[in-house]
Amino acid sequence: MSEKNNEIEKKEPVKSFTEEAKEKASEIKEETKEILENAKEKISETFSEENIEMVKQKAGEYTEVAKEKAAEFMDDAKDAFGDISEKGSELAGEAAEHLVDFAEDAKEEIKEVTGKAKNFFQRLFSK
Repeated sequence: MSEKNNEIEKKEPVKSFTEEAKEKASEIKEETKEILENAKEKISETFSEENIEMVKQKAGEYTEVAKEKAAEFMDDAKDAFGDISEKGSELAGEAAEHLVDFAEDAKEEIKEVTGKAKNFFQRLFSK
């Protein structure tokens, strides 16, 4: 009989361990359910229609601001392009004047050099 008593004693701790594990698993299951319910509530709050509308409204506002800033930038760019074009025209005009002056100076220099060369050759060949 002592063998049967030993077997019973051995089975009882296993049985109590199994019951304890079941209780712990049940507690964990309940806690997990509570956590999931809380998470569902938070997600529902986050994605509520009111919040979604608020996000859409803010996105619309930012879009309008971006459009205004882009329009201002375009106006500034047009003004800058106009200024650059005007300055470019002025520079081109000045360059043209300088080229005319340079051409006139070059023409005079050529006449002078031609005259000197003519005189040089006349003196060289007249002797």
